[in-house]
Amino acid sequence: MEQQKLPNVTIIIVLSILGFVCCCFAGLPGILLGGIGLFLAQKDEKTYRANPEDYSNYSTLKTAKIIAIVVLVLGIIYFLMTAWSIYNTGWDAQMEQSRQILEQWGIEE
Repeated sequence: MEQQKLPNVTIIIVLSILGFVCCCFAGLPGILLGGIGLFLAQKDEKTYRANPEDYSNYSTLKTAKIIAIVVLVLGIIYFLMTAWSIYNTGWDAQMEQSRQILEQWGIEE
Protein backbone atom coordinates (compact mmCIF):
# COMPACT_ATOMS: atom_id res chain seq x y z
CA MET A 1 0.00 0.00 0.00
CA GLU A 2 1.24 3.49 -0.87
CA GLN A 3 2.02 5.82 2.01
CA GLN A 4 -0.02 8.99 2.29
CA LYS A 5 0.67 12.30 3.96
CA LEU A 6 -0.90 13.44 7.22
CA PRO A 7 -3.74 15.81 6.32
CA ASN A 8 -3.09 18.88 8.48
CA VAL A 9 0.69 19.36 8.39
CA THR A 10 0.69 22.16 5.81
CA ILE A 11 -2.19 23.92 7.57
CA ILE A 12 -0.30 23.76 10.89
CA ILE A 13 2.81 25.32 9.34
CA VAL A 14 0.79 28.10 7.67
CA LEU A 15 -1.14 28.87 10.89
CA SER A 16 2.08 28.94 12.89
CA ILE A 17 3.83 31.30 10.49
CA LEU A 18 0.79 33.61 10.43
CA GLY A 19 0.65 33.49 14.22
CA PHE A 20 4.33 34.40 14.44
CA VAL A 21 3.88 37.34 12.07
CA CYS A 22 0.74 38.56 13.85
CA CYS A 23 2.10 38.06 17.38
CA CYS A 24 2.81 41.78 17.74
CA PHE A 25 -0.92 42.58 17.97
CA ALA A 26 -1.08 42.17 21.78
CA GLY A 27 -0.22 38.47 21.47
CA LEU A 28 -3.79 37.31 20.85
CA PRO A 29 -3.37 36.17 17.20
CA GLY A 30 -0.30 34.20 18.21
CA ILE A 31 -2.19 32.51 21.02
CA LEU A 32 -5.18 31.69 18.80
CA LEU A 33 -3.28 30.50 15.73
CA GLY A 34 -0.62 28.66 17.74
CA GLY A 35 -3.32 26.96 19.82
CA ILE A 36 -5.24 25.86 16.74
CA GLY A 37 -2.01 24.60 15.16
CA LEU A 38 -1.10 22.65 18.30
CA PHE A 39 -4.60 21.13 18.44
CA LEU A 40 -4.36 20.01 14.80
CA ALA A 41 -0.85 18.63 15.40
CA GLN A 42 -2.07 16.51 18.30
CA LYS A 43 -4.97 15.27 16.18
CA ASP A 44 -2.60 14.24 13.38
CA GLU A 45 -0.26 12.64 15.91
CA LYS A 46 -3.11 10.40 17.09
CA THR A 47 -3.86 9.51 13.48
CA TYR A 48 -0.20 8.61 12.90
CA ARG A 49 0.07 6.51 16.07
CA ALA A 50 -2.96 4.45 15.03
CA ASN A 51 -1.28 3.38 11.73
CA PRO A 52 2.34 4.59 11.52
CA GLU A 53 3.12 2.56 8.40
CA ASP A 54 0.46 4.44 6.39
CA TYR A 55 2.01 7.93 6.68
CA SER A 56 5.26 9.34 5.38
CA ASN A 57 5.57 12.89 6.77
CA TYR A 58 5.74 12.41 10.53
CA SER A 59 9.04 14.30 10.82
CA THR A 60 7.40 17.34 9.17
CA LEU A 61 4.56 17.04 11.68
CA LYS A 62 7.04 17.13 14.57
CA THR A 63 8.62 20.28 13.11
CA ALA A 64 5.21 21.91 12.64
CA LYS A 65 4.26 21.05 16.22
CA ILE A 66 7.45 22.67 17.56
CA ILE A 67 6.75 25.82 15.53
CA ALA A 68 3.18 25.93 16.88
CA ILE A 69 4.45 25.58 20.47
CA VAL A 70 6.98 28.38 19.96
CA VAL A 71 4.31 30.68 18.50
CA LEU A 72 1.94 29.86 21.36
CA VAL A 73 4.60 30.64 23.98
CA LEU A 74 5.60 33.89 22.24
CA GLY A 75 1.96 34.93 22.03
CA ILE A 76 1.43 34.27 25.73
CA ILE A 77 4.60 36.18 26.66
CA TYR A 78 3.66 39.15 24.48
CA PHE A 79 0.11 39.16 25.84
CA LEU A 80 1.37 39.15 29.43
CA MET A 81 3.83 41.96 28.67
CA THR A 82 1.05 44.03 27.11
CA ALA A 83 -1.29 43.39 30.04
CA TRP A 84 1.47 44.28 32.52
CA SER A 85 2.26 47.48 30.64
CA ILE A 86 -1.40 48.55 30.60
CA TYR A 87 -1.71 47.69 34.30
CA ASN A 88 1.32 49.83 35.21
CA THR A 89 0.73 52.85 32.99
CA GLY A 90 -3.01 52.79 32.38
CA TRP A 91 -5.01 52.58 29.18
CA ASP A 92 -4.92 56.32 28.48
CA ALA A 93 -1.11 56.43 28.60
CA GLN A 94 -0.91 53.49 26.19
CA MET A 95 -3.25 55.20 23.74
CA GLU A 96 -1.29 58.46 23.98
CA GLN A 97 1.93 56.61 23.22
CA SER A 98 0.30 54.93 20.22
CA ARG A 99 -0.98 58.30 19.01
CA GLN A 100 2.53 59.79 19.26
CA ILE A 101 4.01 56.91 17.27
CA LEU A 102 1.39 57.34 14.56
CA GLU A 103 2.15 61.07 14.37
CA GLN A 104 5.88 60.33 14.01
CA TRP A 105 5.13 58.02 11.09
CA GLY A 106 2.94 60.68 9.49
CA ILE A 107 -0.28 58.72 9.95
CA GLU A 108 -3.14 60.88 11.13
CA GLU A 109 -6.39 59.78 12.61
